[in-house]
Amino acid sequence: MFTTIIVTAQTSQFTGEYGKRSETKEGTVIEYTLSLKPDGNFTFHFYRNIDPTQPKENFYGKGTWEADKKSVLFHTNKEADIDEKYTLDFTNTKARFIKKMPRGETATNKKTYFLFYDSEVSWIKGLKLHKK
Repeated sequence: MFTTIIVTAQTSQFTGEYGKRSETKEGTVIEYTLSLKPDGNFTFHFYRNIDPTQPKENFYGKGTWEADKKSVLFHTNKEADIDEKYTLDFTNTKARFIKKMPRGETATNKKTYFLFYDSEVSWIKGLKLHKK
């Protein structure tokens, strides 16, 4: 029973929605959304619209996640999680949960985000997603 409470307390600090959106004056939109659910499942969505003459692009991933003391580890079951829509394989993807308080700021101004530091999906490495 104590193990369940400890694991639940550790993972509950990570659950929620994380994202990043950038838009240029020319109309290019890039958006990332990560949802970490309390049951240990996750979904990921990458959206890109470079310009009106190009098709909009969407890439999806899903699977399970778990937290240890310093990292969040992602897993994708190729048989259950990969299909026509969900094509990204997050197996061996690792991220850190970071809470930083800017100098001179109060605790209410903490910046909370995920920083992906290892992944077989090359463009995920270095991605920083802020808590929504």
